[in-house]
Amino acid sequence: MELNKVLIASSNSKKIREIEEFLKPLGIEVVLPSRKLEVEETGTTFLENAYLKAKAYHEEFCLPTLADDSGLIADSIAPYPGVYSARFYSLEVFGKEEPIPSEDSANIKKLLRVLKDKENRNARFVACIVLYLGDGKGIFSEGVVKGYITDTPRGHKGFGYDPIFVPEGFNVTFAQMELSQKQKISHRARALKKLAEMLKTL
Repeated sequence: MELNKVLIASSNSKKIREIEEFLKPLGIEVVLPSRKLEVEETGTTFLENAYLKAKAYHEEFCLPTLADDSGLIADSIAPYPGVYSARFYSLEVFGKEEPIPSEDSANIKKLLRVLKDKENRNARFVACIVLYLGDGKGIFSEGVVKGYITDTPRGHKGFGYDPIFVPEGFNVTFAQMELSQKQKISHRARALKKLAEMLKTL
């Protein structure tokens, strides 16, 4: 099957740039949607949410569509934050946090509070990518980075839970790493690498 263009179901410029790096060498042109769709992510897994997003954008724009869903899972409270990673602070479970000064900081504050007395601080970032081709057909890949949650935030780079996540084999958080280093080992990069290998065989 010949794949010349792929629509990216995202408006996140950093994410789009990262995806482009993997698709361009394969001769695939990245296309951006003319508008953002509000897709209700009702799935209970990262894969289900990525599929819902990719399918919705494909139906609207009639192009092969790539979408991803990702988040952090802390082993001792799994499956949380999980598919609720972006809005963990607002969940009743474990008690709510006010999004002050930001949602990211509220998510971090809540997770550190919940893990305060937990011995097991192991966690993993998971990214699921779906390339939806139409008629219920698609390709998916998953990338995982294992690590642990720190006691306090460290570093000012990155976003989300990056300041409290130390990946296996390192002694710095994602937020202390240069972006180029993080991109080499990130969960999304690992999922994209797997997807790129699969696309070579299409």
